[in-house]
Amino acid sequence: MMYKRIFLVLFLVSGWCNAQEPKLEETLIDRVSEQYEYLYHYSIKFLDTDKPMPRTLVEGKLHAVSIYDWTSGFYPGSMWNLYGLTNNTEWKNRANYYTKLLEPLQFYTETHDLGFMIGDSYGNALKYMDNQDYEMVIVQAAKSLSSRFKPKAGILQSWNSNDKWQCPVIIDNMMNLEMLFEATRISGDSTYYNIAVAHANTTMRNHFRDDYSSYHVLDYDINTDNILKRNTAQGYKDESAWARGQAWGLYGYVIMYRETKDAKYLAQANNIANFIINHKNLPVDKIPYWDYDAPVTNKTPRDASAAAITASALYELSTYVNNDLNALYVNRANNILQSLAAEPYLAEVGTNEGFLLKHSTGHLPINSEIDVPINYADYYFLEALLRQRNLNKDN
Repeated sequence: MMYKRIFLVLFLVSGWCNAQEPKLEETLIDRVSEQYEYLYHYSIKFLDTDKPMPRTLVEGKLHAVSIYDWTSGFYPGSMWNLYGLTNNTEWKNRANYYTKLLEPLQFYTETHDLGFMIGDSYGNALKYMDNQDYEMVIVQAAKSLSSRFKPKAGILQSWNSNDKWQCPVIIDNMMNLEMLFEATRISGDSTYYNIAVAHANTTMRNHFRDDYSSYHVLDYDINTDNILKRNTAQGYKDESAWARGQAWGLYGYVIMYRETKDAKYLAQANNIANFIINHKNLPVDKIPYWDYDAPVTNKTPRDASAAAITASALYELSTYVNNDLNALYVNRANNILQSLAAEPYLAEVGTNEGFLLKHSTGHLPINSEIDVPINYADYYFLEALLRQRNLNKDN
């Protein structure tokens, strides 16, 4: 197949054996851009509906969601990443169009996921353009997210209270803190910065086990910092290490060190990375099973999204550590990208309804999105490619 030949050109064996591997060839960038053209043209038929954002495939057909779905920011975010990779203004124009669809979310207070929804769309837009209106969207979204902060417990509440949890906080919430830091930079208001630090500190204290694996959900007493339950709702069992959750934790504490330069966050990120890199159940191709502790058979689903998130986080983490860890992290991230850029993970151009990656797992315990493409897998794959290329330029 054509993309196999492309892959052989791109990733010379010697290039993946050390941290300073050759510059990412433009051929791969052209390939992912060509594939995403298919997704774009499949998706525009949803623009005049109340569900304009492509998320996944259902029975082989593109499934789109409303702007209020937690994944809505990843599609415009992927377009911004493609613009960063290609410098093609067509992607910038498309990214802008889809980003503006999310403007009403800045006032939405019913979710903790505004960092994904607004940060990955408007936040990425601000990397490539000066726009005061976009900055104000970030600040207002941070204000809306901050309404979910519980000062006595020191956390941002994730889902709303329900029959199972009084005040649930999920490890994914670490990914929403980056937007709070950006809001402080824009506004000068340290409230958002302080909330991010409080949440990260409470999560670091309570969410992690001795081996630095993480629970998925903690339930807090809403009036105190008492913990009512520790669960792993989307994983194999409560005491298991749900793969995407470990990736969220790693990425989140890399962000915390970048934004604060507090050494405890760097240590936390290094410890989480050590857990992931050295886990006994990690497959040879470095693409994890959906849960690190799930029983393994030839039918156990992988999670390409967890792999892509991990690779992107490791590239950034490599820039904050000594030479030995730098080489370890860059090589592992390269190993992951090498796998994702080949069979069976990377889709052939024109297939997969335009999504780039196959074999992600959303929520297996409720039989949702198992072994399918998912928009956030593509987002972090593109981000990892962008970070890899930037590291090569620096080198």
